[in-house]
Amino acid sequence: MKDSAWLDLLVVFVPLSFLTIGGGQSVIADIHRQAVMGYGWMTDGQFMQLFALSRAAPGPGSLLVTLVGWKAGGWVGAIVASLAIFLPSSILVYSLARLWDRYRDALWPRAVEAGLAPVATGMILAAAFTVLGAAEGGPLAWGVAGLSTCALMFTRITPLPLLGGGALAFLLAHA
Repeated sequence: MKDSAWLDLLVVFVPLSFLTIGGGQSVIADIHRQAVMGYGWMTDGQFMQLFALSRAAPGPGSLLVTLVGWKAGGWVGAIVASLAIFLPSSILVYSLARLWDRYRDALWPRAVEAGLAPVATGMILAAAFTVLGAAEGGPLAWGVAGLSTCALMFTRITPLPLLGGGALAFLLAHA
């Protein structure tokens, strides 16, 4: 690994660590922008492969960061990227949890929580649009995503049939 690659990984993932409001999926758009367009560590297709692998594997959604680090700088890059995404936010959350507990009856913690909810939602939506754009599935991908979203929002269906239906739709479209 080049000496600067681990530093580049720190520069990318330490700030993103503080933005993981709503979980690791909230920074996927920024990870894509940095890994594909910013540093050129991978192509859109490679990013999508790593994204799919991170979603198929058990564990946190931030596993994508480890895979991007591995692609950018091998095993050392994977370790550096993982520490850079998990350690700063963990320290911050631990500190804030103590503060939250101390002032739990005050108005400001509830106001902050109410203000962060729409921000987290927007970041997750941005990640969804980034993944759909990078997937290069065209209108079919957008249609499947839209139908799946509606089905999950307005019914009690489990995601499993939707995953199978999406796979079947693409199989039929490319047959």
